[in-house]
Amino acid sequence: MKVKIMHVARVFLGIIFLGAGINGFIVGFGFDPIAPTSPAAMALFEFDYLLFAEKGLEIICGILLLANRFVVLTLAALSAIIVNILLLHIFLDWSLLPLAIVMCIAYGYLVYYYWHYFKHLFDMKAKQS
Repeated sequence: MKVKIMHVARVFLGIIFLGAGINGFIVGFGFDPIAPTSPAAMALFEFDYLLFAEKGLEIICGILLLANRFVVLTLAALSAIIVNILLLHIFLDWSLLPLAIVMCIAYGYLVYYYWHYFKHLFDMKAKQS
């Protein structure tokens, strides 16, 4: 049962990040978005290179999650983006807050599932080899 939930959470996040990344590139090139975007989030991307850098990372992470490759590295790379998405929708734009909460739950479950890989990041004193 845990494995099925993990696959659902991984595929869900992969689709969301791949879709959001592609949608961001479309907006960055001056076209109308395919899916609704947060005006508050788009206002934060004053510089185009920042939009393309983040959306490029989202596309790469979405593809890696869907391909089930480098999942732990992908989760580590997405950690700051997930927190920023949640905080943006809590404090600036409530329109996509339910989606942000579901994303955080899915992300949290994946971190819980792969916790044996993450737990060493919290060692107070790293062992020297």
